[in-house]
Amino acid sequence: MSPRPRSYSRLTLEALRLLGAQVRLARKQRGMTESELAERVGVARSTLQLIEKGDPKVEIGLVFEAATLAGVGLFAPEASTLAPLIERVADKIALLPHSIRRSTEAVKDDF
Repeated sequence: MSPRPRSYSRLTLEALRLLGAQVRLARKQRGMTESELAERVGVARSTLQLIEKGDPKVEIGLVFEAATLAGVGLFAPEASTLAPLIERVADKIALLPHSIRRSTEAVKDDF
């Protein structure tokens, strides 16, 4: 029995396509070839092409690494501004319950 194909929301797929396009744009603006960026990321050129197409099956770490090396800002304009954001999120998480119990209501995730 083959595994059921994974489905993604339209928003997820569009966000991946946008990030992939931003990686491609930044790479080209820096005058880098696909092979050069792929080598810096440590992946095959075909994997970089999947990243730039927004393929959801590529590891998120590889996508973020390609974006960072191409010069695409992730979550903040500068990497130095991420630490305060991480601390702020950690503070919010600390205020929430440590364990979450299942709700007896059905989840309505039809977007």
